Amino acid sequence: MHEDSLTPAARLARQGNADVLALALQASRRDTLATFALYEQALPGLAVPRRGELNPPLWELGHIGWFQEYWLSRYPCRGDGAAADPDAPRARPLRPDADALYNSSLVPHDTRWSLPLPDAQATRDDLARQLESTLALLSDVDGGDDDSLYFYRLALLHEDMHHEAALYMAQALGIAVDDARWQAAALPAPPPPLRLPAGPWRLGSEAPRGFAFDNELAAHALDLPAGTIDAQAVRWAEYLPFVEAGGYRDARWWDDAGQRWLAAHLPTAPRYLRHEAGTWQHRRHGRWQALALAEAACHLTQHEALAWCRWAGRRLPGEAEWERAALTRPESFRWGDVWEWTASPFQPFPGFAAHPYRDYSAPWFDGRPVLRGASFMTQPRLRHPRYRNYFPAFRNDVPAGFRTCAP
Repeated sequence: MHEDSLTPAARLARQGNADVLALALQASRRDTLATFALYEQALPGLAVPRRGELNPPLWELGHIGWFQEYWLSRYPCRGDGAAADPDAPRARPLRPDADALYNSSLVPHDTRWSLPLPDAQATRDDLARQLESTLALLSDVDGGDDDSLYFYRLALLHEDMHHEAALYMAQALGIAVDDARWQAAALPAPPPPLRLPAGPWRLGSEAPRGFAFDNELAAHALDLPAGTIDAQAVRWAEYLPFVEAGGYRDARWWDDAGQRWLAAHLPTAPRYLRHEAGTWQHRRHGRWQALALAEAACHLTQHEALAWCRWAGRRLPGEAEWERAALTRPESFRWGDVWEWTASPFQPFPGFAAHPYRDYSAPWFDGRPVLRGASFMTQPRLRHPRYRNYFPAFRNDVPAGFRTCAP
């Protein structure tokens, strides 16, 4: 797959004109509000436990609108693209205390439960006015060049990211999400691994037409050895024999970090799974049901992925191996069922330059692993073969699995 053969939704999000972006921003907002309504129905007072993997739903909703307003209607440099001055003085927000409530760079995570947030209807009203302002500004964009549209694209994809987070937070809280768009798909029996020849590969994006995140840029040449890579993610049918063989109790398969995770959490199986009356069951949005063995193994930590690889005599791919296969073998390389842990640490490519949203990438270059691909919960607009996701290795609330390579 080349850059000009992206899925239509991803191409339009990154390369579409102002009219396309206006429709996409409205569609994204409809999804945001529909999922928030599920939280309102399921959670009295919208109360959620104070946990690192969660956020108060009211804070999440307000933050989405705040971010759009902060980088668009309040931002005098919104037409300057990735070269814009992030510290330029901004206009006052719609809500006077918005920065103190919703700026994720300034508001510590564990304080968000005690903030004096507006109620649900007031927050929805804020979002409606913020979107109205955004669309009015967008209608006046002259020419629709990439610089003029950069922050509209950023706001769109930011909202899509938060929508996916709302879906996997709903899974953690047992909130039913019945929309068929966000259901896992069955995978076929594993096809033969893909053989890739030795050769050069340019990891990352050149300065593209359209939008790119800062951590995708600064493409650089690598020499990759010949090897094989799975054509799809590992399914439950392949993962469960490791569990049933006592893999979670056998220290041989776990590195030091994995053993610390085991000792801290004492798991005997992956999150959301149980063995009941001789069968494996999966808790999906609050309901226990028979586990579909043909689905990609999901909600796994990187520790679990690495342990399975040691047990099976395999390894995780590096992100360059993953990217090369996705872009050069699109007809055979299936991705998008689960986020996929790689063996690569999230770090800047040589020549990295932060974009105006400084906290998107740079604070997280701390050794956490890169995930590639997308999940069944990911908005199609966000799916891109060069997109670099990143989470700590212990996260299992994220819909993440893995594929493997020959050692």
